[in-house]
Amino acid sequence: MIKKIVFATNNLNKIKEIQAITPSNIEWISLAEAAIFEELPETRETIEANSLQKGERAFELADLPCMSEDTGLEVEALHNEPGVRSARYAGDLSTSEENIDKLLGALHEIKNRKARFKTVISFCTKERIIQFEGILNGEIAQDRRGSNGFGYDSVFIPEGQMKTFAEMNLEEKNQMSHRKRAFVKFLSYLKLNQHDSSK
Repeated sequence: MIKKIVFATNNLNKIKEIQAITPSNIEWISLAEAAIFEELPETRETIEANSLQKGERAFELADLPCMSEDTGLEVEALHNEPGVRSARYAGDLSTSEENIDKLLGALHEIKNRKARFKTVISFCTKERIIQFEGILNGEIAQDRRGSNGFGYDSVFIPEGQMKTFAEMNLEEKNQMSHRKRAFVKFLSYLKLNQHDSSK
């Protein structure tokens, strides 16, 4: 199986999540560890296209197998916003807290709180590019709850659960997360296509 894969991020929380569900013989390399210091582009209009754009650029720079991912929160009553702009919902330099403030404000007095997280992974090698999708349905809480996680975790309640992601520990979150669902598909692919992993 692959020895080294560049994960096209410097978000240590994401790397920690991935490492927790990855076989020990895979070494994840952050962008900084791969000596990639430029900001990867995220200028496309869909989560799928953004994921691919980042992965292709990281592969060009690292010349190693690269895995990129893009994740968005889609809220039914907001016509699937914030979607591809989830990280920049309240503005290009917005913080997670500002994004949550805008989301809760937009849903004020709206009864339909249905939402879903969608992650799209792009795996880029010399041989091919392939994508894997993970979706987790749920709803938006009335207020922030919990202190774990990141992003919108404090207001997202997975379907069938009582707690927000931020009220769960990492093990609980990883049992059901959208990122894990995409990543399990990715790992299954790697196991079946080990010849692609070393290119």
